[in-house]
Formats: sequence, structure tokens, C-alpha cells
Amino acid sequence: MASSASVLEDGSLLSRLDRGLFRLETVLCLISGLAVFSLMLMAVWNVGGRNVFGAPLRGYVDWIEQAMPLIAFMGIAFTQRVGGHIRMDMVVGALKGRALWLAELVTTLAILILMVLMVWGTWAHFQRSFDFASPLWSRDSSIDIGLPLWPAKLLVPVAFSVLCLRLVLQVWGYGRALILGLDNPVAVPLVQSVAEIAAAEAELMTAGPKGNR
Repeated sequence: MASSASVLEDGSLLSRLDRGLFRLETVLCLISGLAVFSLMLMAVWNVGGRNVFGAPLRGYVDWIEQAMPLIAFMGIAFTQRVGGHIRMDMVVGALKGRALWLAELVTTLAILILMVLMVWGTWAHFQRSFDFASPLWSRDSSIDIGLPLWPAKLLVPVAFSVLCLRLVLQVWGYGRALILGLDNPVAVPLVQSVAEIAAAEAELMTAGPKGNR
């Protein structure tokens, strides 16, 4: 299952790279959220136009297809950074010390290998769609209004590449923790217990009123 996690920071090179990449991941996640909001506006336009003016949004399904990679993939690296992806917390939570970091290192490395293969495959899929010599640089287009499909196909390897960078930093972080025997390594999501989550939320709630005074 997914759980809340915290990511520690310090002045090390690893932590600086982590923070820099996190800024990029935050922007991509914001773009994904804006895409969801845009789809909501288009749905209102489509339904309202059909019911009020008898003219729904032309190419509504085509625009949804174009927005799907934005919604599905742009926030994937952000979620990996904060430890939000599905995982077996009951198994990982039972491990401590170097055993935990070894398990995290092995699984993260396996994901990295898989994602590198996914980048290779999705980039090849994009290349089959993109052609400078074709109209709108596209060999294929959407069925209704003829939107070029290569921009949507390009977003997938881009998002997966950012995820690969995140996984490289986490492999570095877990490897460093394993070798040095660290208790609280930086740049990796540290799973929090229910009590720690509650304490953090309570601290946030109590800090709010003080900050406003």
C-alpha cells in the first residue's frame, strides 16, 4: 500500500541534486494538475454547448486523448520522490538498518532498469509518429479533428526520463545508507508511522495560528 513519507535534506551534493530535481518534478506535477483542470473546463464547455447551443466542443475526444499523458505521467517522478507509489509497507516496515536499505536499493534498482527500458520503448514509439517531412511533423493524427499525436507520445519518454533521474538519486541515497549504515539518509523517502504522521499534522496545525499572529 502507499504511505506517507518524509525526505530529509542537508548540505550534501546528493541533497542539493534532490532539491533541484524536486523543483522540476513540482513544475511537472503542476502541469498535470492544470491538465486535469482544463479537461474539467472542456467537459463543461462540451455539455453546456450541446445542451444550450446544440453545438458540443469539436474534437472533444481528441483533446482528451492528447491530455492523457499529461495527467497520467507528468506527476510520476514527484510521487516517487515523496514515496506515494504503491508498495508492500508491511514487508518493508518489518526491516531495519542495512537490511532495509538493501531491500530498498534492490527494488529501486529493479524499477530503474525497467524504466530505462520503458524510455527506450516509448522513445521509439514517438519516433514512429514524428517526421519533419510530414504536415505538422506527424505521421499519424487523431480521428476527428486531425491533431498530431507526436506531442502526446513525446511526453511519455520525457516523464519517464525524469523518473529515471529520480531513481538514480534514490539508488545513490540507499547505497550510501547501506555502506555507511545511516539511520536517516537524505534524498530518499522515509516511511513514517501513524504516530509520526499524526505528530507532524498536529505540529502543522499548531504552527499555523502562531505564524498568523
